[in-house]
Amino acid sequence: MNSKAIIAPSILSANFARLGEEINSAMTAGADWIHFDVMDNHYVPNLTIGPMVCKSLRDDGIKDFIDVHLMIQPVNDLAKSFAEAGADLISFHPEAVENINETIELIKSHGCKVGIAINPDTSLSVLEDIIQDIDLILLMSVYPGFGGQKFIETTIDKIQDAKKLIETQSHHIFLEVDGGINHETIGKVAAAGANVFVAGSAIFGSADYAETIQDFRQKIS
Repeated sequence: MNSKAIIAPSILSANFARLGEEINSAMTAGADWIHFDVMDNHYVPNLTIGPMVCKSLRDDGIKDFIDVHLMIQPVNDLAKSFAEAGADLISFHPEAVENINETIELIKSHGCKVGIAINPDTSLSVLEDIIQDIDLILLMSVYPGFGGQKFIETTIDKIQDAKKLIETQSHHIFLEVDGGINHETIGKVAAAGANVFVAGSAIFGSADYAETIQDFRQKIS
């Protein structure tokens, strides 16, 4: 992997009454991307945030990289809205779309990078025909729907397999892991080959964001 480790705090665990302030604090503390967990109470049993939140952060002057994970069905209309609201990268679940290539092209046509999100029970074989067209693989290390879940250990093997798949490609692909990332799990996730780490409660639930992120970087290296 030729990119440095990317720490992506999930705003799902932030204090929404002070969201802009929370994001600025996390980025100042050394985070790299802002991660949006978007749930529709349909594809997953929870309801979170929409494109208006993304737009309001951009309007407020936040210029950091916004990484949007869509746990929704259908995907296309909201993907377009998030792109227009200022997202930099949009990931979606292949099970949630009718035509995976069409959705990839739609996201790219709006100037965004595109990711494919893989649930714990989904095989990496879904990537076979599309890996050459994507910028990121997002491996879920918990079942999507709620924050604060325990890391699923079998994800380690999947990370190693995904890394091997990425190494067969000529273009750079990020390997992101989301779910149960904390001080105990981040080191082994990095050792398996991931280079983007989504952490929610481990960062926003900590007393000192900078200290937490610094500790993450030590464990990654």
